[in-house]
Amino acid sequence: MVLNILKGLALTAKDIIPVSLFLIVFQIFVLKSPIGDIKPLILGIVLSTVGLYMFIKGLEIGLMPLGSSVGSKLPLLDNKLLVIAFAFILGYTTTLAEPALASLAMEIEELSVGTMNNKWLIHAVATGVGIGISLGMIKIMYSIPYTHIIIPMVLIASILAYFAPNSITGIAFDSGGVTTGPVTVPLNMALAIGLSSVISGSDPLLDGFGIIGLASITPIIAVLLLGIIVKF
Repeated sequence: MVLNILKGLALTAKDIIPVSLFLIVFQIFVLKSPIGDIKPLILGIVLSTVGLYMFIKGLEIGLMPLGSSVGSKLPLLDNKLLVIAFAFILGYTTTLAEPALASLAMEIEELSVGTMNNKWLIHAVATGVGIGISLGMIKIMYSIPYTHIIIPMVLIASILAYFAPNSITGIAFDSGGVTTGPVTVPLNMALAIGLSSVISGSDPLLDGFGIIGLASITPIIAVLLLGIIVKF
């Protein structure tokens, strides 16, 4: 047990330490700027390593098995509308828990001097993700080719971006990016794979993936619509 933990920490450190060293070397030798107090820096790297390891292990033993288990049992409901509604609620609520989205919304409200309400943005993005996850469930249950859904969504986003105010366009596309966070991705992806693994004729490799892409494009559409309606 202890040996496995040490191996896991070592693997995590291999991801964090090279990036940290690159930044340190760049600051010292290229920017010609001193690091300052080295102790907080070392402590931060250590805490980041331990925290990332614990988060990954938490996903492996908790969130992902739970999402996969729930997804594999959704057909027991024998009600596709209920499955779609569940997917929407899950996508909506997991997005509200994303720290990156909250940070983005606060920055936008501050920079816009309150003209862009952060709650409106957060709920628009969460609604978009909920719709995206629901579309993913529909795709799996009805064996709809992925391109038949994603291409129209991209076209809709492109058209809305043309008509939306310039002040909201960049925010909308960044909002789609922050939804691919540490809470939304593993749980919803595991849910989709779990569902596709028990649907007759469905291949988890073909049908279980792509749901995160849908959950990224639909919040862009939602925020663009918000900008057009509210006219920031």
